[in-house]
Amino acid sequence: MVCAAMKKLADLENATAHFSRLYQTPAFPEGAGPDFINAALTLSWQGEAADLLTHLHWVERSFGRTRRTRWEARVLDLDLIAFGDQVLPDLETQARWRNLPSDRAAEIAPETLILPHPRLAERVFVLAPLADVAPDWVHPVTGLTIAEMLAALPQADRDAITVVDPPAGALPFPPIGDT
Repeated sequence: MVCAAMKKLADLENATAHFSRLYQTPAFPEGAGPDFINAALTLSWQGEAADLLTHLHWVERSFGRTRRTRWEARVLDLDLIAFGDQVLPDLETQARWRNLPSDRAAEIAPETLILPHPRLAERVFVLAPLADVAPDWVHPVTGLTIAEMLAALPQADRDAITVVDPPAGALPFPPIGDT
């Protein structure tokens, strides 16, 4: 399903996309369900970040995703992690959500799109796939690259994920990490 969703996104407006490898990772939050399959893609997009997020939600719904509670088990979860070097909606809001304690973040959802994703530096399941497709992307607030954020995570977190092979023909071209 992850591969089909990525292909559907790449097919939007004939966008150029680069796919990461697939990663099997423990469910987040811990105990929320079976292991997840995570991946990342870079996508050329001519519109606004909010429009891309609308497309992501449309793809999720097309695969049966419903949204009832925050961080619930889900069929598919597509996140917009960053949009170039944009900080949305502003530095203050981005910092407030980035510094929000995890237990509080589990209870509330922002009312607006916040980019870069406030918790991206904490999540190996985000950083490992991103390191395949954008290791040198620089966080516009912290100044750290994806590779630096990944290296800063505890080794145990990095060891908890494994690369998995996609089903034959599932992606329109080989993932970046396989080259």
